[in-house]
Amino acid sequence: MEYLIRFAQIHEKFRRAELEALADLLHIHIVFSEYNQYSPHCIVVLPDEAAACALIQRSILSQGIYELWGSGSTYEELHGDIARRTSSRWRIYQSSSFKFEIQAFQIKRSLAEQAELIQSLAYLGFEGPIQLKNPEQTFSIFEECEWGIKEPKRIHFGRFIAGSSRIILDKYTLKKRKYLSTTSMDSELALLTANLTQAAPGKLFYDPFVGTGSFSIACAHFGAVCMGSDIDGRAVRGKKGINIATNFQQYKLEDKSLDNFLADLTHTPLRWGRFLDGIICDPPYGVREGLKVLGSRDGSGKEVVWIDGQAAYLQDKYIPPKKPYSFERMLDDILDFAVESLVDGARLSLWIPTANDEEVELDIPTHPFLEVVSVCVQPFNKWSRRLLTYRRLRNEEVKLDQSLKPKLLGDGTTANDLNSFRKRYFEGFKAGP
Repeated sequence: MEYLIRFAQIHEKFRRAELEALADLLHIHIVFSEYNQYSPHCIVVLPDEAAACALIQRSILSQGIYELWGSGSTYEELHGDIARRTSSRWRIYQSSSFKFEIQAFQIKRSLAEQAELIQSLAYLGFEGPIQLKNPEQTFSIFEECEWGIKEPKRIHFGRFIAGSSRIILDKYTLKKRKYLSTTSMDSELALLTANLTQAAPGKLFYDPFVGTGSFSIACAHFGAVCMGSDIDGRAVRGKKGINIATNFQQYKLEDKSLDNFLADLTHTPLRWGRFLDGIICDPPYGVREGLKVLGSRDGSGKEVVWIDGQAAYLQDKYIPPKKPYSFERMLDDILDFAVESLVDGARLSLWIPTANDEEVELDIPTHPFLEVVSVCVQPFNKWSRRLLTYRRLRNEEVKLDQSLKPKLLGDGTTANDLNSFRKRYFEGFKAGP
C-alpha cells in the first residue's frame, strides 16, 4: 500500500538515508515510488499500517505519515484518483468523527479558499461529527507549489496514520541541557545520527570522542547502552560535579550509561574483540588546535617522574604527553578500530569536514570490511561536513580482490602540514595562485 510522508523542511539531504536506515533496523520492506529531496513529501510503498506506524515513530526528519488516497497535478485529477483508489473504503469512516486540514507548501490559502477545497470533497459522504480536537480521523490535502506561482504543481490527499519523533526535540534541546561545551553536537543531528547508526535496545554503542556525551544521550534515548572516551580529561571529568553523568541523570537515562573514560583511539584500554553494536562519533577537525594523540614527538619513552613518593602518571592532575596527528591517519584509525570491534552488520557513523573546493575535497575513507551505506552532506558557507555511515561486512562478504590501503602517515610535523582542511580553513578557502 502507498503512504505519503510529510517531511520537516530541514536537512533535506539526510531524509532518505534516515528512512532507509530505520526500515532496515525494523525489517520493513520499503520502496520509494515518488521522491525528490527538495520536496516536502515523498510516497513510499509499505507492507501495512503497522509498518507505517513503526517506521515514522522513530523518524526525526519527518512530521507524519498518511495513507495515500489520491494524487494529481490538478484537482480534477486528484478527485478522479481518490475515487479510483478508495471508493470502497469510504463507508468504513462514514460515521467517524473527523476533520480536514490543508497543508500548503510555498503557498498561503485564505480561509475561504480552504473551505472551498474542503467542500469539494463532499462526495466522500462522511456523516460523523466534525471534531477539530482529537478526531478519530484526520484527512489532509497537500499542495506543493513553485515559489511565486499560486497554482499547485502536485496535490495529494491522505488519511493521517501516525506522527514522528520530532516532538522530543524540545526535550533534548541544548538550551536546557546541564552539561555543555562549545563543541556539543546539536540535539537534532545527534538523534538523526543515532537513527542512521541504528541505536536500539539490547545494543552496546561507543563514542571514542565523547566530549559532553551528545551522541550517547541520543543513542540512550533509543534504548542503547552507551560508553565513551575522550583524550581530554576535562571533558570526561567535568567541573564542579557537573559532567556527562549529569546529563544522563537529567533525562533519567542512568541505566543506559555504562561508563566514560580517558583514552585516545590509538591507545584504547578496551579489550580486543568484536563486541560493539555501533560506533558513533564526531572526531575533532583540528581547526582550533592541531590534532594530537598520546605519545612523544620522537617516539621515545620518558623516565618516570615521582612526586611525594607516587608516580606522576598515577595522579589525578597528570597530563600525559601528546604528539601531532594526521587528520587522514585518524580517519583510517577509526575505520580500523571499527573493523576490529564491530559485530557483523553493525554500523559506524562519523562526521568529517570538507571544503567546498575541489582542491581540498577529502576522499571518502574506505575499508574492504566496511560498506559505505550513506553519505549525507550538511552545507555551510565555504565548507560543509559529511555524515558517513558504514556497515561492518561479514568476512565472507568481503571481496577477495580488495586489499588494505597503506596508512596515511601525514607529511610534516605542523598542524597545517598534517591537516589540509585546517590549512585551507585559515586561508579562507581561497584558491592558490
